[in-house]
Amino acid sequence: MRTLFAAVVTAAMLSTAAASVPAGAADAAHRGSCTRDLLFCEDFDRQPLGGPATLDWGVDTRNGTLTVERARRGRVLHVHTVDNGRAFLRVDDLAVTGTRLYGRMRLRVDAFPIAPDWAHFTLVEATGTGSTEVVRPVGGQYAPTVPGIFWGVGADGGPTGDWTDWRQSAPVTEDTWQCFEWMLDTDGNRVAVWIDGVANPELTASTTRHGGNDVPFVLPSVTDVKIGWQLYQAGTTPGTFDVRIDDIALATRRLGC
Repeated sequence: MRTLFAAVVTAAMLSTAAASVPAGAADAAHRGSCTRDLLFCEDFDRQPLGGPATLDWGVDTRNGTLTVERARRGRVLHVHTVDNGRAFLRVDDLAVTGTRLYGRMRLRVDAFPIAPDWAHFTLVEATGTGSTEVVRPVGGQYAPTVPGIFWGVGADGGPTGDWTDWRQSAPVTEDTWQCFEWMLDTDGNRVAVWIDGVANPELTASTTRHGGNDVPFVLPSVTDVKIGWQLYQAGTTPGTFDVRIDDIALATRRLGC
């Protein structure tokens, strides 16, 4: 499907992050849960029910669908894939100033893979200029040797190879809403992750600390971000995957939950 380039639109702020925005600006710019001072925002509350119907973001799918549906409060994006399919909301041509890009989303995953062994999944993927790395700040893997399913930062497509640095200290939680935040900083090639507002220092990467080979890890200057779900191995258990996502925002500062 042809990618729809995202316009720079208003950015989402939850009440816990609102204190960092001048009250007057927030009041004047309010549109649902979005305010207009950040790079991208989507809370889906103004989207029609059903398949994507917006020019603000594009779609990247294979054996998967994206559907806006009603939730207890407002509307959310329902990501559905079959086996090793993918379904991503895509934001392109971000105009990032400075070295840092922050992201935030709320998500609920109905069930994670328990087969095949080492099944690897991604929920956020970032690419850009200056490096061929495909960076995956939010993803994870099923580790049969533990056994368990764990969050981990990863990358692919670059000199460091295909890796997911999953951590036993960060087990996944099924069928529960969680808030994920991430930072990509080209100064030091750093990746950082927060879950429900709490920093997870084990879910990090840097120039010399990453899960790949001994080649230095170099972050791209991010221009494109995909948010959704992809699993890379066929013959999965379960055979389908369902993820709900809400309150997506991208910014040059941390947003909070």
